[in-house]
Amino acid sequence: MCSTEVKPVFRDLAADDPEPQVTEIESFCTNCYANGITRLLLTRIPYYKNVVIMSFSCEECGYANNEIQPGGAFAELGVRWKLRVDNQTDLNRQVVKSDYTCVRIPELDFEIPAQSQKGEVTTVEGIVARAISGLAQDQEARKAEHPEDAAQIDEFLARLQALRTLESKWTLQLEDISGNCFIENPEAPAKDPRCERTDFPRSKEQDHTLGIFGQDEVNGAENGEEEKSQVSEPGFYEKMAADEVLQFKTNCPDCNAPADTNMKVTNIPHFKEVVIMATVCDACGHRTNEVKSGGGVEEKGVRYEVRIAGKEDFSRDILKSETCSMEIPELDLEVGGCALGGRFTTPEGLLQASAHQLENAPGVVGDAPGLAKEKLTEFLKKLQEVLEGRRAVTLVLDDPAGNSYVQSLSDDPQVPDDGLKVTRYERTYQQNEELGLNDMKTEGYSEDS
Repeated sequence: MCSTEVKPVFRDLAADDPEPQVTEIESFCTNCYANGITRLLLTRIPYYKNVVIMSFSCEECGYANNEIQPGGAFAELGVRWKLRVDNQTDLNRQVVKSDYTCVRIPELDFEIPAQSQKGEVTTVEGIVARAISGLAQDQEARKAEHPEDAAQIDEFLARLQALRTLESKWTLQLEDISGNCFIENPEAPAKDPRCERTDFPRSKEQDHTLGIFGQDEVNGAENGEEEKSQVSEPGFYEKMAADEVLQFKTNCPDCNAPADTNMKVTNIPHFKEVVIMATVCDACGHRTNEVKSGGGVEEKGVRYEVRIAGKEDFSRDILKSETCSMEIPELDLEVGGCALGGRFTTPEGLLQASAHQLENAPGVVGDAPGLAKEKLTEFLKKLQEVLEGRRAVTLVLDDPAGNSYVQSLSDDPQVPDDGLKVTRYERTYQQNEELGLNDMKTEGYSEDS
């Protein structure tokens, strides 16, 4: 019985790779209409993501072309970034743009539509510089043929140039339906004081723009209804809730190699039923675990304050949903819900996951400035002291959906746990809107409440 070693589809980018997996395809040359060679390399850029590098060359006419396309999956949600540019540090922030990133500067009523530029890794100033370069192209010929239009463009170029010199504060807005867009936080791991990120669900039209279609749209309405009936057949969810673990085929989110995902419905005592999904990739070793709530949004939000003063405090079970944010006031650390995702873990697991994401975050590692590296290194040292039980901190979990849970170490439910504080609270209008509950307003409920 023979077996083959499973290797990652996207391997790390390295100059000394002894066996780069390059695929060569005979392709049509658009310059001389002869046949040339297209080379494809699937690789992973450190601290960024998977990409497909394409290189075309024609021996007949010498024409060559290079292109980079994203190789990873689209995010489940689109993303919006809003940055207030106040100083030179903001101009130097690294920005990752995909092909689907729309750029807006409201102060100038300026917009770069999505899919009008290729994705790139640049800076805030680089975005403005590229816009200036594009508008200034062929300006001399425009002055001779259309002087009035050229004068208006010159005036607008001066306003764009003023953004680079920070004559006044301005706002940069990015919207990406693919979710693959990023703005560096120079204050990491502390919360960014001038940048806000908002996730939003895509519409069906936006899914179609990305080439995402539902099963019923692919197979037709008739086949879609048949698939739906199989899922909704009697006993399907009862089977999920049984002791057995369901398994289905998927692709690794890191290297895209074939992997198995295990799914199990379990009941957490004193809480509710949840769905736990775990994926292990034999090719690259990537491991993920994800937790989905088995019920809807609770009537009230919940806030947990967990005191961590020693290793014994790491034994609590924690269910963190995707809507739950995490904070450690003593370390000035704030983590949004989507950053760590939903997971069933312990305080130690949450801290280790935060450290891992910071070590691999774009903009604070790799070719980052020395100050950013020093701040990150100092923070990771403090975090390691917490993990070793040498530094006491308070772990704050805030879930406006109320679908998170922290285990009490008290054997008697009637006896309070000194290291755990639980607070239930009414959600604000903004929190309801982020949870998609803005249509559930009650009489007397206003945006100011």
